[in-house]
Amino acid sequence: MNLKLVLLFLFLNFLALALGGFLMGGEVGMPWYQNLNRAPWEPPGPVFGIAWTTIMICFAFYMSYAVDFKIKSIVGLFGIQWLLNVAWNPVFFKFHLMFPALLLIISLTILVGYFLFSNFKILKYKSLLILPYFSCLLIATSLNWYAWAYN
Repeated sequence: MNLKLVLLFLFLNFLALALGGFLMGGEVGMPWYQNLNRAPWEPPGPVFGIAWTTIMICFAFYMSYAVDFKIKSIVGLFGIQWLLNVAWNPVFFKFHLMFPALLLIISLTILVGYFLFSNFKILKYKSLLILPYFSCLLIATSLNWYAWAYN
């Protein structure tokens, strides 16, 4: 494990969360979101903070291992993932564009699924570090779909 890479990816991952949060402009507590028909399986708000913190820590370790194993195109795919992750927040929360946000989160879910399954032969069980991210994205995609479908 390369500690410098772990720290770099921790910084980049939490930067994405912070930037996404900043770009959504505090809309989570605003009437538009609060008045949406939201999925009955939506977790309480504090769960998201705990989940995303855990996810980004695990993802930083995953990425450090992937870079150490010199997996081709992993850094470029990480960059695409980073942009999709940041972009979803303002598209959904600030601009209220639920269908484009759904397309973004589906793309992000597919990309993270690709990370999980395509590198399993190389990374073995270290690939499971990305499982929380993939699982959370599946739930988030279903929440976005529900909001789009029922509003």
